[in-house]
Amino acid sequence: MPRKGFGTLDAMKLFFCEGLIFQEQQHDESPKTGSRRITVVFFQGKKVFITGGSSGIGRAAATMLAGMGAHVWIGARRQDLLDEALEQIRAAANSQEQRFGSVLLDVADREQVSRAARQVLDGMGGLDILVNSAGIARPGYLHELSDETFDSMMNVNFMGTANVVRAFTRHFMQQCSGSIVNVSSTLGFMGIFGYSAYAASKFAVTGFSDCLRQDLLPYGVRVSVLFPADTDTPQLHFEEQFKPPETKAISGTIKAVSADSVAMALLRGLAAGRYHIVPGFMNSLTYYAMRLVPWLVRMVIDADLRKARRQLEADT
Repeated sequence: MPRKGFGTLDAMKLFFCEGLIFQEQQHDESPKTGSRRITVVFFQGKKVFITGGSSGIGRAAATMLAGMGAHVWIGARRQDLLDEALEQIRAAANSQEQRFGSVLLDVADREQVSRAARQVLDGMGGLDILVNSAGIARPGYLHELSDETFDSMMNVNFMGTANVVRAFTRHFMQQCSGSIVNVSSTLGFMGIFGYSAYAASKFAVTGFSDCLRQDLLPYGVRVSVLFPADTDTPQLHFEEQFKPPETKAISGTIKAVSADSVAMALLRGLAAGRYHIVPGFMNSLTYYAMRLVPWLVRMVIDADLRKARRQLEADT
């Protein structure tokens, strides 16, 4: 039974560190000069488009890419945030020859996506890397979520990803090269209380990416999926206010990781050609636990849920 203030991810860490031999070979986030040099060389001169690029992981990745010599365009729904992000991205550039731009974009709107794709391809003269980072989250009790809220997460997180990928698919097929990164979530390989709509949309992204990987394999186009845990972004701060107590109990005391660390893990994973990119040691433990001992994960999160429910009943 988890200790007080000791959530599911804490329990999984204890289990693996004390009960199993676990070697994290591909998720070390410590600075590595050689690794960074390889990453910089890989992205030098690449043409990159990032949805959700005005904040969070997308913005952090765009800024790093500019510093690595890439040409970067970003898309998002708010012009003010796009302008602010673009200024930061341009300031990080290491060459005057780099090209940067932005496009106002709601990924759930197919017509907007189609127009944006043409703008991006025209603006950069092609595309090497597509990063689908646009997403929203709104936790809550399943029976209390409105139809609009439920639908919006599927429309933005899953259909938005699919819309953007489909808008650029023919381009990637014709050039027979390129990379696509779809941002899923820890909740794209496991589900917890309070995130029924969000997790469903992220599981959909994971399944879509599995098929997409094979669809584009004959054309030399690589596909990767990023599975970030709680990340310190404006989106996370927004959703905290809606988390049910049961959700907070399952999450435990794990601290959110920085958007910069997740973005760097994304870029390193992409440069290394990884399909599944799982940033962070604790997140990796959870990922492998769900693959190797899913029954244990369910046992621990169910125990957290029962404990939280008892506490709520005692308080009422």
